Amino acid sequence: MLLEGKTGLVLGVANNRSIAWGIARAARDAGARLVLTYQNERMERNVRKLAPELGDPILFRCDVSNDAEIDALMSGVEREAGGIDFLVHALAYAPRKALSGGYVDTTRDAFRTTLDVSAYSLVAVARGAAPLMKDRGGSIVTLTYVGSQRVVPNYNVMGVSKAALEASVRYLANDLGPQGIRVNAISAGPIRTLASSAVSGISGMVRMHAERAPLRSATDVSEVGDTALFLLSPLSRGITGEVIYVDGGYSTLLGT
Repeated sequence: MLLEGKTGLVLGVANNRSIAWGIARAARDAGARLVLTYQNERMERNVRKLAPELGDPILFRCDVSNDAEIDALMSGVEREAGGIDFLVHALAYAPRKALSGGYVDTTRDAFRTTLDVSAYSLVAVARGAAPLMKDRGGSIVTLTYVGSQRVVPNYNVMGVSKAALEASVRYLANDLGPQGIRVNAISAGPIRTLASSAVSGISGMVRMHAERAPLRSATDVSEVGDTALFLLSPLSRGITGEVIYVDGGYSTLLGT
């Protein structure tokens, strides 16, 4: 029960196949009390249907592209939970058209939207959450992908946004470290989720990963959930500003 008595805010649960769901399950099984968010009414139905499996968490609406909604979320969390011990940022978005063809064809609007939702939102929610972690230490975990470091076909502007996200992890770790708050990222192998389905060729990416990764298996959501549990718990108290790969060793191969 590594998180017994702890409260955590998880952003990004879309359905029971999402990485955020796997992390939320791992945290709940370790004793945490959870606060979940949903973006809109359609997502709210999905989250409310799943909520009982997580011990009836507190639910709030929040579109991370809207600063007013982030402020309202943090005020609501403070009112209902008092504070939080960890934050999971597990969301990203790019227009579907920007995730096929060439990166050179990325429009200004697609670039702006992708970087705002997928990278800047970490900065915005970390800023809002930091006061709620006062005198509690705290751990912030976000999700990235090897496309931030290497060219992955069709990943395009999302790869650029993940590179910005990883840089943000390092800068936030430096800013928030004096408050006892750690900031890390998990770089997971390709997993079929609602978000990744927008990437053209995701099925082939998953298949190739399972064939070539040193562990010869596709990355499972539960593996990411367990690593997140480690990063959220006191066991990782000396780790911040890092990107932890959970990909069966795929990222270590030459040419990946």
